[in-house]
Amino acid sequence: MAVRAVRGAVQLDVDDAGHMDERVGALLTAVLERNALTTDDLISIWFTATPDLHSDFPAAAARKLGIVDVPLICAQELDVEGAMPRVVRVLAHIESDLPRAEVAHVYLGAAAALRKDVAQ
Repeated sequence: MAVRAVRGAVQLDVDDAGHMDERVGALLTAVLERNALTTDDLISIWFTATPDLHSDFPAAAARKLGIVDVPLICAQELDVEGAMPRVVRVLAHIESDLPRAEVAHVYLGAAAALRKDVAQ
């Protein structure tokens, strides 16, 4: 079993804890489903949030999904002028037999514009 990394992002409509739970939960669920993963396949998850998000930690949404025994960490994304606002990004380290080229990176909604090179 190889260690792989899977990326993803989602843009929130508003800075609200419930909305963050919903959107980050949908992102994590899509990452798991599109890569045929279970929570047992997760090694760790890094979350970043743009500086305009203050309502909650993205990792709280993961805990609410039942991802309770996986190391999680949150950090603030760089404050780059002109960057897309209200974005949560994820970098998950996984155990998987998928070849690196077959790992499905997930960019939901407007965040798909961040990685036009990644097929959705």
